[in-house]
Amino acid sequence: MNVLIVEDDMDTASFIKKGLLQNGESVLHVTSASEGMIAASSSEFDVIIFDRLLPNMDGLDAVKVLRASNVTTPIIMLTALGDTADRVAGLDAGADDYLVKPFEFSELHARLKALTRRKPISQSTVSLRLGDLIVERTSRKVTRDGQVIDLNTKEYQILEFLMQSPGQLVTKTMLLEKVWGFNFDPKTSLVQTHVSRLRNKVDKPFNIELIKTVRGCGYIISND
Repeated sequence: MNVLIVEDDMDTASFIKKGLLQNGESVLHVTSASEGMIAASSSEFDVIIFDRLLPNMDGLDAVKVLRASNVTTPIIMLTALGDTADRVAGLDAGADDYLVKPFEFSELHARLKALTRRKPISQSTVSLRLGDLIVERTSRKVTRDGQVIDLNTKEYQILEFLMQSPGQLVTKTMLLEKVWGFNFDPKTSLVQTHVSRLRNKVDKPFNIELIKTVRGCGYIISND
């Protein structure tokens, strides 16, 4: 990945940059919103990390300008502001994802990879397929090897989210946010319980396991 980091806090920027370089990614770091907008508009990046609280200009306003300028590069916003209203404001401004500080690098990297692999939901993409597993978005019908699988709402939402990033790590935090709308960890087995039930329906009756656990991190759906 070619990553643009717009972050004025040098400790945070160094932490992110070090982790990305260790994972073989290319990185450009700038410290102001104006530099970030110029770089994002003039260079090709796979994803942009944009801090919310920047000197002289709010990161939200910078993202709005980029989207108004038809910059479509996926953007993940970093911030210490973790209230639901702040998260909604970030997404409404045009950010594709929103991560609250402090955070683990593994979580950030997983989100970046998911953003670069994720295909936007559109009317032309009416189904998701992985091997013999098919998810029909318009009807929410799920089949595997021709057999209809009956899922409840949360199970379907988990499966659809996993299917948007096949072969990529989806963390527990990502599922809590995307499926339940939580911006905190409720310290329960909520995710594990629903994934276990989903596995019993999607994997257990068949020979190949698609949903894999990455211990301590999250889940990957893959037919490898």
